[in-house]
Amino acid sequence: MGTKTSAGGVVYRKNGDEIEIILIKIRNGTVITLPKGRVNEGESLAETALREVREEAGINGTIEAYLEDVSYWFYSKEENVKYKKKVHYYLMRYVNGKTTDHDSEVEDVAWMNLEEAVDKVVYKTDRQILKKARKMLL
Repeated sequence: MGTKTSAGGVVYRKNGDEIEIILIKIRNGTVITLPKGRVNEGESLAETALREVREEAGINGTIEAYLEDVSYWFYSKEENVKYKKKVHYYLMRYVNGKTTDHDSEVEDVAWMNLEEAVDKVVYKTDRQILKKARKMLL
């Protein structure tokens, strides 16, 4: 067993009365999720979250609040190891950037209405994080 730590963000922007959230598509479009990734050595959790949003979604955000962390188990076939992963999420306001500027590990990036985003994400933990963000934004 091992442990891994990641950080990510719920990036939002206001479009009239609507709140839109950025989501990414991975694994041949089968997974719609929030941008997040592994913490690099010497990097703070907040720095990781901002970097991962920039790399995976092509956009820059500014952190407004810490949302919460979630933990789950996953199995790495390559390493034949079961990991406990903890992901720290931040609420971020969109600053600039284009969703087409994402890295190659992400297939697509899209802005989505907050309510639709809650329904579209694949993972229960993403839904939990989006619901917490919704409470803070409304």
